This record gives sequence, C-alpha cells and structure tokens, in this order.
Amino acid sequence: MAIQSTQPLGELLVERGLLTKDQLSVALKEQGRTGKRMGEVLVSLGFCGEDDISRVVASQAGVKMMDLSQAKPDPAALELIDEEFAKHNKLVPVRLSGDNLVVAMDTTLDVMLIDKLQGKTGKFIEIVQATETDILQAIDRFYGGETSEDDAIEQLSLEAEQVERGGEQVGEEESPVVKLVDQLLLKGAKLGATDIHIEPDENTVRTRFRVDGILQQGPSLPKTLQSGLIARLKVMGNLNIAESRMPQDGRFRFYMGKRKIDLRLSTLPTVFGENVVMRLLDKSKVILGMDRLGFTPKNSELFKDLISRPNGIILVTGPTGSGKTTTLYAALSYINSSDRKIVTLEDPVEYEIPMIRQAQINVRAGFTYAAGMRSILRQDPDIILVGEIRDAETAEIAVQAALTGHLVFSTLHTNDSAGAFPRLIDMGIESFLVSSSVICVVAQRLIRKICPKCKTEYQPTDEDLHKLGLNDKGRKYKFYTGKGCDFCSGTGYQGRCAIYEILKVNQKIEKLILERADGPEIRQAAADGGMMTLLHDALIKAVNGQTSIQEVLRVTYAGN
Repeated sequence: MAIQSTQPLGELLVERGLLTKDQLSVALKEQGRTGKRMGEVLVSLGFCGEDDISRVVASQAGVKMMDLSQAKPDPAALELIDEEFAKHNKLVPVRLSGDNLVVAMDTTLDVMLIDKLQGKTGKFIEIVQATETDILQAIDRFYGGETSEDDAIEQLSLEAEQVERGGEQVGEEESPVVKLVDQLLLKGAKLGATDIHIEPDENTVRTRFRVDGILQQGPSLPKTLQSGLIARLKVMGNLNIAESRMPQDGRFRFYMGKRKIDLRLSTLPTVFGENVVMRLLDKSKVILGMDRLGFTPKNSELFKDLISRPNGIILVTGPTGSGKTTTLYAALSYINSSDRKIVTLEDPVEYEIPMIRQAQINVRAGFTYAAGMRSILRQDPDIILVGEIRDAETAEIAVQAALTGHLVFSTLHTNDSAGAFPRLIDMGIESFLVSSSVICVVAQRLIRKICPKCKTEYQPTDEDLHKLGLNDKGRKYKFYTGKGCDFCSGTGYQGRCAIYEILKVNQKIEKLILERADGPEIRQAAADGGMMTLLHDALIKAVNGQTSIQEVLRVTYAGN
C-alpha cells in the first residue's frame, strides 16, 4: 500500500473545500481536549460526513474506496478473521483470492494493525477504504448471515401475532413488536428512505417507504398488530397513547451503528385507525459541501458570489421535499466564520449546525416567525435564516432586516423563481421594497439519478424529444436509462441530485418588479438575460448521463 500524502487530514479537507479554516481550528481544539482521531472529531461536530472523510483518507493512503452495501460475504475470508476481532478493530474481510486477502478498514494508515492482520492470517493484506458505519453493518450481515430485513420483519410479525393471540407477557426488550419496529426503521434507513408510512387498512397494516421521492411498497403486517405497533411508535415519539382521535406530532432518535438518525413522527386518525408517517432526518446525508449540491460550474460561481454579499434577501423556492433545507445549510456552512454571527429560525430545527445559533418555532407559546424575527434583530446577527416566509409580518421584518445591513435567507412556496416577486407583493410588501431588498431567488427540484449498476444507452421517442423542445437536436446526443436491478430494487434509479434555476435581480428585473409585472414576464426577461432554467439544467444532467429523459419529463414537464 503506497501512501500518496502525509498531509494532515484536516488540511486536505480544507484544500478540497469540504472544511473551512475556522472549522478546522475548532476541530483541532476539540481534538486536543478529547484525544480522539481527527475524523471522529469532525463527524461528531457535524463539520463533515463519514463519506467525505473516507474518500479523502482513501486518496491520502492511495487505496480504493469500497461500497460494502452490495458486497457478498466470502466464507473463506471470514474463516480467517473472527467476528470479535473484526468488531474490535472495525474491519471486515471482503474477499480471499489465493494468498491475497482484501480487508475493508476505516483506518487505512494503521500500519501496525495491517502487520497484525498479516501475522494472524498468513496472507498478503490488500486494504480498501470504507466508512465505519458501513463496516459495522457489513460485519453484522456477513457474520450473522444474509437474512434480509423483509425476512426478519415477516418472522417477527408471526412471533408478535402469536404473543398477541396467546396473551403472553414478555419484557419490553424481548417484545416482538419492539423488535419489529426496530426492523422497520432499519429497513427504511438502509433503503435511504426519507419517509416511512404505517397505513392501517380494513384487514391489514400496510407499510410504504419513500425512496428517491417515490413511494415503494413495504411488508404488509397483520391487523392484530396495529394497536401494539402504533402504541410502540407513540411511546418512542413521547406522544399520548390514550389519545387516538386527534393528530399528534413527536420526534425521537434512532441509531444505526454510529449513524444517528432523527425521526419526526406524525399521527392522523383515519377510518381504519391511526396513520403514522415518520420523516427520517439523516444528518450524515445533509452535511454537504457546495460542490456536491449539483450546481453546474456557472451556477456554482454565481451562487457563491450572491451568498457572499453583505446584505439582501436570498430566497429558495420549491415544493416540500425538494432539498431547500440542504441548499440553505450548505450555503450557511460555506459563509460561516468566526467573525460572523448566524442565527436561524426553523420549524422544526431538523439538523443542528455547529457554531450557528438555531431557534425552534413554538406557535402555541407565541414564538412565531414574526415574533422570532423581532427578537433575532436584538441579538446582533450578521446573517439570518428564516425557515419560511408565511405571512406579511414576517416578510416585512425580513425586508427591514435586509435593508438595514443583514443578509437574510428564507424559503417561499412558489412553482418557479420568478413567482416569488408577485407572491411577496400579494402579501402586501411594496414593490419598491421587494426590488431593493431581494438579490436573488433560487428555484429547485430533486431529480433521480440513473443506477450505475444497470445504466444502459437508449434513444428517447420523438414525442418525448418534442415535449422537451429538442426535436432533431436530441439525435446528436447519447441518452441513458436504468434497466432495473437488485441494487436499485428494480427502479433503474439510485439516489437523487438537485436541478436549479438562479434568478439574479438586475436592473431590468428591478424595473419589472417595480411595474408589478407577472411571473412569466419576469421569467422570460431572466431567461433572455442568460438564466439557466430548471428544464435546461435537467437536460444538461440527462446529456451528461446522470439522469434519463423520462425523469426530466416527470420532474419538469408541465404540459406546455
């Protein structure tokens, strides 16, 4: 194993734009206090995700990065390293080929451990890099067998049903219902689901998982487990078990190895019982650098310039679940520094960001966005994030803050970027205040990426090309789609990326806002001035082979 770089990990992360110098300074102090490895410190502080650190460590050590999620156990390799040793040293044997043993580690520069492995196995050790979470999951899967979550859920359902019918009393830890809930959460986390739905029907309880924005059918559970299942979830979410006639909201935390997942839980009384939806908030997936948001080079340069301004309003628009929070958090992380105070108002605070003051809206207590904004301005902030501009009062205070030297970030629910201006004016904000305070509006959507395992070339139909305005031009490019495989659960897609349009307010746009022009007119002027539309951005990703023409149509085509 050839070491390509001896440069400290923190400095490498700063060089690659994954960490700021201020964040590194805080991390070094924390490392000096705790004595932990830099990678552990950065993850615990929330400055970097495990994946980011693993990629840099792999590059530093000159080894390959390996995705263990689809790796199959090699019995011959597993015989050489026992489970206890693997867990203690956080490594997993992947493959044995002759005298060559491939081992996945998260500490690829640990020469002493590699020597120990060679002595223990009598084999030449080839190291590959993986995250600690993936390694611990692979150990459980490799040494515990290939039982799927669906098989485990089916078995636990049968056990729980027997206990329910027999009226047996079991301890909480041994309860099949408790284990069943854990398996459902584990399945959702492994699928990368953003939401888990528990839906009682007349004779069964359905489960569904929202993966890459699309609902997938999960295991069906016996109707007899409904009350116990809902009660268990309510206990976890600290809700009132006795109340089943009114909607309730709660939250709890679930651990998958060292991966911490926060869940927001919502109940809704329906004809056949309480419907439960859990939103999975995986912090490790949100801490992204600006370079990983999906901006084109042109849009990335433009957005970085706009968010570096000292004052004004920057709005992000899009439907629920379109990635607005991720974009805003990435922007705040990019401009965050020790000489700036950043305060946020959120409902709810989905992810804690180090060095940023975050406040949780509480409408029942009278702590609304408007009330919070008034208080924030007395906290001497430089930058303010308001989760959403919902009413005229909040909008007025945001405008005042922007005009008095603050940089304000917020969101609006509009279909595109140009629609934000008429929306603010409809709220009662004077057009001259809108034109002088808003510096840009970002519209975004999430689009599914083609599965890399079953990606194949194909030619779109003439009808699809016509809908997108490509016609004969589309014949000049190669397009791809996913056939569907085990890796992507037959969908042909794996993961999502964002598409953007960034409307920068220039003199022409200012004039149109003052004249109270409608959204389409403002949008056309922005496009004439060089704005890349959502459709244009999506087509670039299709031409680059990241997504398919069908997905572009699904996300952007409005029938005109």
